[in-house]
Amino acid sequence: MANSILLTLIVFSPLLAILILAFVPRHQGGVIKKIGVLGTLLPLVLSLMLFASFNYESSGLQFTETAKWISIPVGLQQSGAIFSFDLDYELGVDGISMPLIVLTAIIATLAAVASWNQKKRLKEYFILFHLLLIGMFGVFAAQNLFLFFIFFELTLVPTYFLIGIWGYGEREKAANKFLLYNGIGSAVMLIAFIVLFMYLNTMNMDKIAAILGSSGHPAAAAMSPEFRFRLFLAIFIAFAVKLPVFPFHTWMLKVHVQAPPAIVMIHSGILLKMGAYGLVRMGIGFFPEQAYQFAKWMAVLGLINIVYGAVLAFVQKDLKMVMAYSSISHMGIVLLGFAAMNTIGFQGAMFQVISHGFISALLFFLIGMIWERTKTSMIDELGGLAKSMPFASGIMLAGAMASLGLPGMSGFISEFFAFLGLFGQMPILAAIGTLGIVLTAVYLLRAILKTTFGPTPDRFVGVADAQPMEVVPLVVLLGFIILIGVYPAVLANPLQQTLKTIVPIVTGIGG
Repeated sequence: MANSILLTLIVFSPLLAILILAFVPRHQGGVIKKIGVLGTLLPLVLSLMLFASFNYESSGLQFTETAKWISIPVGLQQSGAIFSFDLDYELGVDGISMPLIVLTAIIATLAAVASWNQKKRLKEYFILFHLLLIGMFGVFAAQNLFLFFIFFELTLVPTYFLIGIWGYGEREKAANKFLLYNGIGSAVMLIAFIVLFMYLNTMNMDKIAAILGSSGHPAAAAMSPEFRFRLFLAIFIAFAVKLPVFPFHTWMLKVHVQAPPAIVMIHSGILLKMGAYGLVRMGIGFFPEQAYQFAKWMAVLGLINIVYGAVLAFVQKDLKMVMAYSSISHMGIVLLGFAAMNTIGFQGAMFQVISHGFISALLFFLIGMIWERTKTSMIDELGGLAKSMPFASGIMLAGAMASLGLPGMSGFISEFFAFLGLFGQMPILAAIGTLGIVLTAVYLLRAILKTTFGPTPDRFVGVADAQPMEVVPLVVLLGFIILIGVYPAVLANPLQQTLKTIVPIVTGIGG
């Protein structure tokens, strides 16, 4: 019974924390913090149950849930039967969405711990925090376009307030820019979804993919290749804003600098990954032929992301900006993996999605720690922190090594697969893309070494190292980064079976 509603329990389990928080007086800050952190443990446990119960031999959907939800009569058929507009409640996971749900649960728990230093309006903060969790879990579990859109939009509202109220100096500008760009992306996505429903009369993702892949279906036959390409392009643009892809990236820079550290952990670790998930699930999944035709342009955009992000990261003077541009650069590797249009490249792209989730969460957690102690993230104002913060500095160096692709860490295996897949299809573009790896080493080592080594400013001599409450997230995140690096099968096993159903359709030659 528990397994039959496991996804519903995961998606809506944060409601328990919201209900408890609603009855806690706002002046009891300590109690609110404890409930805020402990409330993330229930979805974490349930997500680990999902991971443990997942069948790695199956390529289809698992833990599916279907229930009648909305039925609106819209007219009479010739036979006299009532024709209704039906939307069902449909959840399910496969080898792509299951790891993302687990990633969400892990980073959410650690971000709640990182929120321990919050002091302003704690009750509202943690209620919005758990509301955001519901949206993120729902996005990865939904198997219905309407349900997906609702959960996708649900992530925008709490994120807007979490940035605008609890962020830094220019928080309102950052929140408005976030909402503007993501709102436009959502509008484009909604138009594409409505058009698909009007033609195919279903919102079920599996049915849509099956109809569009069937040459004999009348609804599919009514959609010309040019019309399909326009729909693919609309879906690509909608999720390119979220990923983000150049030139739709500027909103993300503001968010990473102005949002509170815990929200940046969630934003860079999970919310950006919704763009990659939507692209592979709905863009490539619905329109494989059009994606194949667009592959070269996808690779070019990925290259621009990699080189542009890396070059601008090198000249930044703020640690937050270095990591923000680093995220843009690393999301370019995701695009290169998708552009390869083969199993190795797709696997590299999804590895990069998970790997960057852990690495970016780790580095932004550390930047938040440094800010709490020094009230600055400017590289030139920092220095010598390794003397007073040896443990945190060591973890920061390890995180940088993972980000630049050191063998034995998750960054290496994801970049290796993505570039290996692309070399088989577009060797020249892949060779140019590897320059990004060299530039990554340059800007990350420059930023980390200037921050942790050299002379220590007098005012930072007595700065405290990581406290027990901070050590746990640091160790856990680094542990997952190393686990994926030395035992990639933990991700490869669920991914491979699902990719076997997508890649042969895309390539037409079995990948």
